[in-house]
Amino acid sequence: MNTRRLQVAMAAAAVATFVAALLGIGVRATYGGHAAVDEPQYLLTAVSVWEDGDLDIADELAGQRYRNFFDAELPMQTSPLDEGRRLSPHDPLLPILLAAPVGLGGWVGAKVALSLLAAATSALLVWVAVRRFGVPVTVAGAGAALAGASPPLAVYGQQVYPELPAALALLAGVALATGPLRRPALAGLVVAVTALPWLGVKYLPVAAALVAVVLVRLVHDGRPRAVTGLSGGLAASGALYLLVHRLVWGGWTVYSTGDHFTQTGEFSVVGVQPDYLGRSLRLVALFVDRAYGLVAWQPAWLLVVPAVAALCVWGARSARYRAAVVVVPLLTGWAVATWVALTMHGYWWPGRQVVVVLPLAALAVLWWLGRIVPRLQPAALALGLLGVVHLGVLLVDGWSREITWVVGFEFVDDPLYQVLRPVFPDYRADWPGFWLLHIGWVAVVLVLLLAGARTARPRRLPDVERHRERISVS
Repeated sequence: MNTRRLQVAMAAAAVATFVAALLGIGVRATYGGHAAVDEPQYLLTAVSVWEDGDLDIADELAGQRYRNFFDAELPMQTSPLDEGRRLSPHDPLLPILLAAPVGLGGWVGAKVALSLLAAATSALLVWVAVRRFGVPVTVAGAGAALAGASPPLAVYGQQVYPELPAALALLAGVALATGPLRRPALAGLVVAVTALPWLGVKYLPVAAALVAVVLVRLVHDGRPRAVTGLSGGLAASGALYLLVHRLVWGGWTVYSTGDHFTQTGEFSVVGVQPDYLGRSLRLVALFVDRAYGLVAWQPAWLLVVPAVAALCVWGARSARYRAAVVVVPLLTGWAVATWVALTMHGYWWPGRQVVVVLPLAALAVLWWLGRIVPRLQPAALALGLLGVVHLGVLLVDGWSREITWVVGFEFVDDPLYQVLRPVFPDYRADWPGFWLLHIGWVAVVLVLLLAGARTARPRRLPDVERHRERISVS
């Protein structure tokens, strides 16, 4: 392995991602400000951590400290607590991480810091793809750069949400889980997994899925002490999480202080009467919704479908554990976005609910293109470049304030996007032809699943592939 080439590829992907995210800072979140919706809550909490050493944002709200980045009247989101305290109904790790950047550079400093974390995610993606999954360096570098420099990763690379930091934590956990499971790796895994719910309790199922795969591997390898140590560390971490939230927020989650849940309770964040059958449409809608689907903004994400199918088949034959470390958390995250999330159509940029697992989706695609179907690399490159072009047009329209990241982005002056819009179903409206489009895309997804599985059907491997199959963890 040429270490120098790997380092260059990691640096190139990181730079491409950082520049793309950095350019997005110049686009307003809404017409009302550079940071909006939940972003002010994280920023105000970061200010409080930096200046007061606590999470109480009552004085920041009273002093209208949000006027630096939000022009309109700020929605409170918080329910008053004893002694007039106000705690944002958002988990505290992101504002703690951003406290110093906000204190030193304001809201711009926070967004630059997040851009750096996005760059680190792309660099780590290249490393994991090459070192853990035997993907050619050029494929890994180019693929990670395209993913990081296109929606939605480029957008969340600078927006003040926990999505990208959570994606980095999960990818770090996968990097550790696919290496030698010695004590340092297991300790690092505990840290990575623990960070996820502290960034957002919604990431707990994904964290649990990764841990479950690792525990099954340790049991299979006959390592009871490692199982006990990992389980004990995570149990202590979970108990601390619940204790702190009970003492500080007064409930089991941060939602207990949210003004939206005072009447219905903190667990109504998933919906009061969820329609799980109706939510099942999101299995496909998360890909192909006209405005909030991944494929509408970056067509290459459609390759996730055959890639995951191929990885499942390949893993069942030769590398079950490595495949499971990627597929199980990825599918868990997709399931959460499908059935647990209140909505996929929110006051945010598209794809928010699945950003945490998109690096794993990209890893599956890179493995598939680099190891199984290299002949498709030119077509995949063309699709990926379309996503970068979409981002470029969004940036131009955003800089001129014709659109924002949250409002009006559907009306971007992007000829290709506008021409293709009718091809995608609008899952927010029951209009003539909707079901025809939806069923058509379901058929496309099923065909891609079958085609992807066929590409990885058992066959005699050439010597180089047999060698790569033995690269499990170095």
